[in-house]
Amino acid sequence: MRKALTFLLIALIAVTSVFANGSSESSGKTEVYFLNFKPEIADVYTNVVEPAFEAAYPQYDLKVVTAASNQYQQTLMSELSKSAPPVIFQVNGPVGISENVNTVAPLQDTDFYNLLADKSLALSLDGNIVAVPYAVEGYGIIYNDSIMRKYFALPDKAVSISSAEEITNFDTLKAVVEDMSKHLDELGIQGVFASTSFMPGSEWRWTTHLVNPALVAEFGDLATASAAKTFEFAAGENFKNLFDLYLNNSITAKGMVGSRGDADSMAEFALGQVAMVQNGNWAAAQILGTQGNVVADEDIKFLPLYMGIDGEENQGICIGTENYLAFNKNASPEALEGADTFLTWLFSSDEGKPIVTNDLMFITPFASFTADEVPNDPLARQVNIWMNKDGITSVPWVFGGIPSEQWKADFAQAMLEYINGRYTWDQVTQVAIDAWAREAEIYGR
Repeated sequence: MRKALTFLLIALIAVTSVFANGSSESSGKTEVYFLNFKPEIADVYTNVVEPAFEAAYPQYDLKVVTAASNQYQQTLMSELSKSAPPVIFQVNGPVGISENVNTVAPLQDTDFYNLLADKSLALSLDGNIVAVPYAVEGYGIIYNDSIMRKYFALPDKAVSISSAEEITNFDTLKAVVEDMSKHLDELGIQGVFASTSFMPGSEWRWTTHLVNPALVAEFGDLATASAAKTFEFAAGENFKNLFDLYLNNSITAKGMVGSRGDADSMAEFALGQVAMVQNGNWAAAQILGTQGNVVADEDIKFLPLYMGIDGEENQGICIGTENYLAFNKNASPEALEGADTFLTWLFSSDEGKPIVTNDLMFITPFASFTADEVPNDPLARQVNIWMNKDGITSVPWVFGGIPSEQWKADFAQAMLEYINGRYTWDQVTQVAIDAWAREAEIYGR
């Protein structure tokens, strides 16, 4: 019995060692485990990327796992503690680096990093490159131009402008939206805006993306926001302007927003039930993939997040990235080599690049892509249009400077209390201020 137990223990140790090193002796392959951040493209990784890469490099077993919406950091921490942790994972800017400081590996000698056209876009830690951006994205208010044209053709419309392109500030947006709400039947819609979704996991559109123009107004850039010990929420009333406009002109009553997710919002837009929804170019896959989608490609367009901030007439949509990939320095050399091989293949090979462009729909920052190799979807084209508009400056992504996910959670809860009439807006503002100071101190700013 003692001998049998000894052999069993030896076998278990051997198996554990194999998995910890990211390889499998039984299959003769090295496992490359990638923890994906984006649920909306999980199927592409599973059904397209995995088989294509493994066909090109049969010595590797690519494993892509997708975290649930708004649960990425918690999932990552859990997965990193396991015997077979991710080799490739995502970090969201400098804050993401600080949360994974003991895990990120140096990348300056990888082929993947050397694909980057502008090396200054990469993130560093202690003199090492530790995170590489893989997609440039844009977000704002997506609108259905077919519905907008129908509105502007109304003989009794309350505004003097004649197209959505003439909306260049919050006052005009508010006038158009509130007048559209008076003509829902004529426009054939159930609300101007899609659901202001607050189902757990869907608050990110407000706590991360909608707050960004207010962060830009206060801090200016990501570096300043990332070092800020305090946040005054000086543009809080501006944020409230647009947030209230969403709530008061939505397909969903305020009391029901806690039961609606961002996928519900995108379906409402795709089915022609609403004219507008806040989201980014990554949502093209959701719109175009919705069964029964009635919105033509040429009618899917962007407006900036107008909220009454000074100078917004000259500002465009929010364009930037929080999409950085890092390697796990605790992985085996074979798994790290496999991670580099996989990402280099995906972003530079003749087989990988069309998947990136046509299936993942990324606008990439890599020199391996030409100007013509951009996603052939309407929102990616809109990002390119807005980036190149004369006299228009894109709004940078500064939300990467938010001190923690807990700040977002506290802010979201306060907003939900406001929606339900239990908080004043002053109380929401105070929660945002206090939570920032607390979280900044916790993370050593």
